[in-house]
Amino acid sequence: MDTKSERLRDACELAVQTFQKLNQPEFDDIISKLKFCIGSYNFDKNPAGLVEFGFKAMEIMKEIRKKKPRKISIEVVDALEESLA
Repeated sequence: MDTKSERLRDACELAVQTFQKLNQPEFDDIISKLKFCIGSYNFDKNPAGLVEFGFKAMEIMKEIRKKKPRKISIEVVDALEESLA
């Protein structure tokens, strides 16, 4: 079991939950892509999609935090950053 990939999957799941809590349609695309990549990873254990969309999710969250720091917890961004490092 690749624990780094497992941590990345968990961080992406946390990102999905965070985007869902924001409840804004502009995040539907990243939510669906992350969910697809999580399902795909659970099936074939290939983290390529998680890496790609984990980075995109992290960048979106950093932008939101610049404008509205209370909307996104730093723990979610840190979890993504650490698992993508």
